[in-house]
Amino acid sequence: MTPVHPVSGRPSALRSLPVTAFGPDGTVGLDVFRAHVRAGIDAGAAAVFACCGTGEFHALTPEEFRLAVAAAVEETAGRIPVVAGAGYGTALAVQYARAAEEAGADGLLAMPPYLVAADQEGLLNHYAALAAATGLETIVYQRDNAIFTPETVVALARTPGIIGLKDGHGDLGLMRRIVSAVRTHRPGDDFLYFNGLPTAELTGLAYRGIGVTLYSSAVFAFAPDIALAFHRALESGDDALVDALLDHFYRPLVELRAKGRGYAVSLVKAGVRLQGLDVGEVRTPLTEPPAAHVKDLIEIIASGRALLEEHATTPGGPA
Repeated sequence: MTPVHPVSGRPSALRSLPVTAFGPDGTVGLDVFRAHVRAGIDAGAAAVFACCGTGEFHALTPEEFRLAVAAAVEETAGRIPVVAGAGYGTALAVQYARAAEEAGADGLLAMPPYLVAADQEGLLNHYAALAAATGLETIVYQRDNAIFTPETVVALARTPGIIGLKDGHGDLGLMRRIVSAVRTHRPGDDFLYFNGLPTAELTGLAYRGIGVTLYSSAVFAFAPDIALAFHRALESGDDALVDALLDHFYRPLVELRAKGRGYAVSLVKAGVRLQGLDVGEVRTPLTEPPAAHVKDLIEIIASGRALLEEHATTPGGPA
């Protein structure tokens, strides 16, 4: 039996990316956030990535961050790991990391440094300092202004406390070289790789081709039935269902996401509200999708669920 990783959770299950709930007065809605986290646990999440990108880490004060991470830890009650975000410059990132540790988190997702375009040495120093600041295991998030050479990732893999890389950049050639370099220079190392692109399911097949099978799902936050069905189909080789969901749910969703800036967060939050949980609106500088785009989202979700019903009643699944 494959062991459960203390940070990434069960290898054959999805990682949850809960949104952070805000009340009508704009404050963090901890009770609603707890309900959202519980729903993900009940649906079968492998781990909770709390207060990360989808959870609007950028918009949370340090105290709000601490309270939300602590709430996620209390709701999971040790059943699955909680991974908390940490970012900004090194000094602030360390403060968030220590707050996450004090709140009981099991690991960190280290997001890119704020604003600056650092060289490889500077990036390595930043993440090494962050990993050394706590006893938490750290996953480094490659995206935006934190893009690594294979040599740097080998150095990250050698850094105590750093256990994995989440790729939100999407250069499959670079990722192939990274995986190969770590395998060559760290044979036998169990360094973890995650597909961290928005709507990771769309590129799931491509990432599996280079050996990256772990991913976190923003769709899981608002349509766990669809996200889990796709994941099971991907794992079992049910190509008919994979293709049908890609064609009629995930591709339309990604095309809708491309219609607005910040939709990787605000569209997800709108989706959660559509399922009956009032998690509030996004905080500025993000904006809410207009009614027409919410209507499109409703239709896309309905299309995905219709496919699941068809697959359940038709031998061999949808044609």
